[in-house]
Amino acid sequence: MAIKTIAVLDESELKDGQMKEVSFDEGKVLLSRLGDKIHATSAFCTHYGAPLSKGVLTSDGRVVCPWHGACFNVCTGDIEDAPAPMALHSFQTLVKDGKIHVTANTSNTLKANMSRQPKLLASSFTNTGNGVVIIGGGSGTFHAVESLREHGYQEPITILSKETYTPIDRTKLSKALITDPAKIEWRSAADLKIKYGTNIRLGVEVTSVDLEKKTVILDGGKDSVPYDKLILASGGTPRRLPIEGAQLENVYTFRGIDDAKKVDAGKSAQEGKKVVVIGSSFISMELVVAISSRKLASIDVIGMEQVPFETVLGKEVGAGIQKFHESKGVKFHLSSKVDKIVASEDDPKVAAGVVVNGTTIPCDFVIMGVGVAPATEFLKGSSIEIEKDGGIRVDQHLRVKTGKDTQNVFAIGDIAIYPQVDGSETRIEHWNVAGNHGRAVGCNIAGKEQPFVKVPVFWSAQGQQLRYCGLGAKFEEVIVKGDPGELKFVAYYVKGGKIVAVSSMQNDPVVSKASELLRLGLMPSPEEVRAGKDLLSIDISSAGTKAEVSS
Repeated sequence: MAIKTIAVLDESELKDGQMKEVSFDEGKVLLSRLGDKIHATSAFCTHYGAPLSKGVLTSDGRVVCPWHGACFNVCTGDIEDAPAPMALHSFQTLVKDGKIHVTANTSNTLKANMSRQPKLLASSFTNTGNGVVIIGGGSGTFHAVESLREHGYQEPITILSKETYTPIDRTKLSKALITDPAKIEWRSAADLKIKYGTNIRLGVEVTSVDLEKKTVILDGGKDSVPYDKLILASGGTPRRLPIEGAQLENVYTFRGIDDAKKVDAGKSAQEGKKVVVIGSSFISMELVVAISSRKLASIDVIGMEQVPFETVLGKEVGAGIQKFHESKGVKFHLSSKVDKIVASEDDPKVAAGVVVNGTTIPCDFVIMGVGVAPATEFLKGSSIEIEKDGGIRVDQHLRVKTGKDTQNVFAIGDIAIYPQVDGSETRIEHWNVAGNHGRAVGCNIAGKEQPFVKVPVFWSAQGQQLRYCGLGAKFEEVIVKGDPGELKFVAYYVKGGKIVAVSSMQNDPVVSKASELLRLGLMPSPEEVRAGKDLLSIDISSAGTKAEVSS
């Protein structure tokens, strides 16, 4: 394909603070105008291919994907926020004779080639020192490796993971039951080794850490790995309820590829089977969506809340999503807890029923989706304090706050209790948070320190795509606009007289806009929202807002 210069749009048609997707030969280009400067990049998000023109532009040069919170710099195409795994192409622009001209390699404007390798300031690597050792193989690890090299870190990087595959897009496990890691890995092992200079050790278990000797011990002392900097990114371990029958063979928890394979178990083999799902929050309900199209005899969901997602999304939103699932034949047993799981009379190793409120629900298999515990057991005795919930406290730069070394040890993702923009300290089990933690810690270790101030973002497939951003835990009020029963709404979560979180269905890019308003401290008041204030009407894109946005 050739490099071409094409007039793509009249200059008058692109206003300050606007984005437009325009045709370029057989491809597409995203135009963004910030004051008198016009930028051109790839038109689609490198995460799942969302049209970026439907997202949010800010006057400090960020474009936020309308779907999942990935963010890019429109001036350079570089990654700003996870979950973007790759950068955008950036093209030259010129205004001539009232037309916006773009110069680009035509192949780079095709959706199939929408992404480019991030610019790695560290393109050559040294063997000097022990470098960075990362414990864990998830989203935080992947983004930490990428960020380290993007920001010029040249020393060795070693990944220690008990999983047998390189970091994967874990969200596709519960949402789509994809069981082949090669289909969802972020980078192949070869890419991580060659392009990123990473030493990958898979299928190993970290059993302890010696902070004084700066050493990670593997497999009970059979091996050890020295480090200069240590990133704890061990993630979570699925919980099992402490009840009779929880360890029976066909009672499954859910976290990795092996769990997905057990739950999947072959579509045809599941026809006519009865499944009981314990838990009515995100992992459980995403699995319900994934298996509900199969010819199962029944799906029963047991939850302690009055409606699914009640503590996160509120009763009205939860009831709307429950209505959708019931329309698909799912039966709910709510405000309930499991008494025990009973074994089959024919095979005492296999569950045959789940007892709830004295009644036995027959089953062929059970999915126990009751949350995860931080995987921090290996840190006992290390001098790092482990909180009651299993988490570890870190500072604004994600360094551990306790132990014999609070300068060279970092904790990210599910295990990190970190400072929030509202002044609290919280541990958040969002996949996006782990990714952005990884990006931040890579930047900090590479010597470009900055505090972590990202707004949490997550999404879930529940009949329609649910989007959520913010810190809504223990909200005091929910303002709902629209109809959750039709899976079309925006919900605003209020605490302390402020809107602290927003969720939506079929209202993109409201949540992307809300995440930026929360980041900038520009979220309108509950009173303004009740009176009809539309988040999408708030200008954070034009040149006149730059001082406010950049402050």
